Amino acid sequence: MTMPTSVTFTETDIERLGDHAGRVAVVVDETGKMDVSARRVNRLTKGALKRALEAKATEGLKPGTVFTLAYPAGMAADAVDVLCVPRSAPVHKARAAGAIVGKQRGKADLLLATGSSKWAAQIALGAVLRDYSFQAHKTDAEAKAGSIEVMCNDKAAVSAAAEPLMAVAEGTFFTRDLVNEPANILTTTSFADRLVEMESIGLKVEVLEEDKLEELGMRTLLAVGQGSASPTKVVVMQWNGGAEGTAPLALVGKGVVFDTGGISLKPAAGMEDMTMDMGGAGTVAGVMRTLALRKAKANVVGIVGLVENMPSGTAIRPGDVVTSMKGDTVEILNTDAEGRLLLCDAMWYTQERFQPAAMIDLATLTGAIIIGLGHENAGVFSNDDTFCKAFLKAAEAEGEGAWRMPLGQAYDDMLKSPIADMKNIGGRPAGSITAAQFLQRFVKEGVPWIHLDIAGVASVKSDTPLAPKGATGWGVRALDRLVADNYETE
Repeated sequence: MTMPTSVTFTETDIERLGDHAGRVAVVVDETGKMDVSARRVNRLTKGALKRALEAKATEGLKPGTVFTLAYPAGMAADAVDVLCVPRSAPVHKARAAGAIVGKQRGKADLLLATGSSKWAAQIALGAVLRDYSFQAHKTDAEAKAGSIEVMCNDKAAVSAAAEPLMAVAEGTFFTRDLVNEPANILTTTSFADRLVEMESIGLKVEVLEEDKLEELGMRTLLAVGQGSASPTKVVVMQWNGGAEGTAPLALVGKGVVFDTGGISLKPAAGMEDMTMDMGGAGTVAGVMRTLALRKAKANVVGIVGLVENMPSGTAIRPGDVVTSMKGDTVEILNTDAEGRLLLCDAMWYTQERFQPAAMIDLATLTGAIIIGLGHENAGVFSNDDTFCKAFLKAAEAEGEGAWRMPLGQAYDDMLKSPIADMKNIGGRPAGSITAAQFLQRFVKEGVPWIHLDIAGVASVKSDTPLAPKGATGWGVRALDRLVADNYETE
């Protein structure tokens, strides 16, 4: 996998600033006040930094922004990056500033002189998250060069604060790699193999093959993959870091490694993007990796259904009726509405086996959510206000866009079928809501539940503040924060 850039932490030594080859970064507040490292850079450059700050002050220094002095006289550095990160700045501004220098460093060694800034670890996280590039299939790709050194006044404190954040970065990179992989590389089998490899970091991983899924009665899940030569699998990942006997938080992910739409074939234009239709499973995997790496004191189970949706002589057809693990029958009107068929069995299995304290499913489920929310927010659907507010609070704290959407009986009625217990689609109106209503039918009474439709945020066509275009790793930070704030035991 793509590993985050190496980050080291050292005590402040301003004598090193003049001799560092590569890039140097210093931190100021919105008034342009310089700390000891910035003052040293100002002396080395014979007042150039102060003059630049005075010029910027007339425009107003904005938190989270960066400006650069290129090829500063009196220093060995190629450039000096000046980060505006006041103590009162919100955390996402600190990360945003770090991300800018992470992007700008290229292959150069970056020396981040953060002094006594309380945001030193968060600036480092921003730099690492943005310093990502998926190079796995480029023949001329070079090994990632350069490093990031954080020079700070309290090395021990900053290093300790950064340790769990670097686990988040690695989990996010794992998710991004999975989502970016082409479908001929990330098959259902290779996906499962990558998850099994996480046993080396302490996860308990189990792969359920088709014969076991048939025995369990997961017929809607199996129906999705029956037109493909790739075997359908369910992978169960357990992290038991909390108190023994405590019911786990359950994360359930849609892992359609490629989605043609099946017999209800998608248009050719844009179909190549359907390599990312396993984004929900990718996010679950990244969260589980993060929790294991930082040794979270919580019990969390991650369940992912891995399938490929292909048209063939054995594929499900529009008009077929399939019986779910729960026992409810589903009339298949559109084979391209396959994610909910996968999830409903995976969710029911999760509840039957683990009796979770709460459950979240994640899926690149509907194009309708993109029409509604664009690429700024995931759609959030829930049957429990308290649980939903806790997630939205975590997402806001981590700067990951999330917006609550409605549920209701009128939407549920749109799923009525004349020949089965339900249809798998409710028509064009409210498409993302009726998909959520379908899933809610498979949530047991009393189980707090959230459905996250991440179709618009899992992979994007342009750069975001913390990621280059492509897979974003959306949700790893928010779900890790949800666990940390609500499910960890002492």
